[in-house]
Amino acid sequence: MKRRSFVAKSSLGSLAALLGVDIVYKELIPSGYTPVALQDSDPFDLFSKDEAMVVLNDRPWNMEAQAHLLNDAITPNKFMFIRNNGIIPEEINEQAWQLEINGESAVAPKTYTLNDLKTKFKEYTYQLTLECGGNGRSEFNPPAKGNQWTIGAVSCAEWTGVRLKDVLADAGIKDDAVYIAYHAADTHLSNNPTKEPISRGVPISKAMQEETLLAFAMNGKPIPLVHGFPLRLVAGGWPASTSGKWLNTISIRNKVHDGEKMGGNSYRVPCETVAPGETVPEEEMCIIESMPVKSLITYPKSGALLKEGKSLKINGHAWAGEDEVSELEYSIDFGSSWKSAHIQEPKNRLAWQHFNATVSFPKKGYYEIWARATDSRGNKQPMVLPGWNPKGYLNNACHRIAVKIT
Repeated sequence: MKRRSFVAKSSLGSLAALLGVDIVYKELIPSGYTPVALQDSDPFDLFSKDEAMVVLNDRPWNMEAQAHLLNDAITPNKFMFIRNNGIIPEEINEQAWQLEINGESAVAPKTYTLNDLKTKFKEYTYQLTLECGGNGRSEFNPPAKGNQWTIGAVSCAEWTGVRLKDVLADAGIKDDAVYIAYHAADTHLSNNPTKEPISRGVPISKAMQEETLLAFAMNGKPIPLVHGFPLRLVAGGWPASTSGKWLNTISIRNKVHDGEKMGGNSYRVPCETVAPGETVPEEEMCIIESMPVKSLITYPKSGALLKEGKSLKINGHAWAGEDEVSELEYSIDFGSSWKSAHIQEPKNRLAWQHFNATVSFPKKGYYEIWARATDSRGNKQPMVLPGWNPKGYLNNACHRIAVKIT
């Protein structure tokens, strides 16, 4: 499968015709290099995204949804956030694709084709919530470095594949296994083939969960290229960075994986609360695992106008990492009082839950509707920004929308 072949002679010829001049030194263009004037300037078309999506970066590509775009129970591709660390593979041969299982705690290296995975193992389908660990980073002060996500780096698509645990059992796994790590086909931004853009993983206990998949379909179709075609690891409820795309290797480790973006401040937060702006030694940082309880009002869009005397139906989603959401409340008086909304059971474990409520307003004026979820352990969303951390992870403050009654 080809994404685009930007450096084809025909493309260079077309570009020269468009510019009205010859491309000087065209014969010296390095193999695999994308000339600036040929780079696709329309990511919405390139990735089949809605034009209301917000582009944060183009090298690598990172894009988020706005809250009102996420109203679907199952997130369609056009509204699904993009989080990349490297360069998307441009050419993929699905028929020749292979997944290797290796590592210190593998009984022996073993390779599977996509056909092996699809025919040898039972298929499973789950709705799984994926959220970038840095979703909400833009609110931190002092500012945290990284993509300045607002609220739209979250999705809950329907994923189909085989259970990682079944493949690991078939390949053989030693008793000393601690972690699994993924490796993929994307390339480092430097184009240095010896560098990986990202190589993270999860503990064996997470790898062995029923819902941890080696997925080859999303929403009933082959996974879109930007989301990991032809094979992706999906570990719902944990930072989406643990769900490696373009998967070609799983390493079974006898220690916590030490790959790219597993150390330093990457996807880690201080083990204990620190003052804003404080420097935290690496040994005092803990790896993010289950994501915190959170919710999102997806209808109506913030800024809604309503006539006096009319009630307003709101709805949205709530999720809580490894746990379920037990309660969803809303407030129209800046958190002074709360009322319960109706919240549904999840479709399956690690899927987000849908909520709705009918809201009434006492008189004309400006209001904010705040949403607050509580998980099955009793943890509630904070009304304001939670504890500061160097990379701006895990912002689960209450989402709020503006409403004007006229």
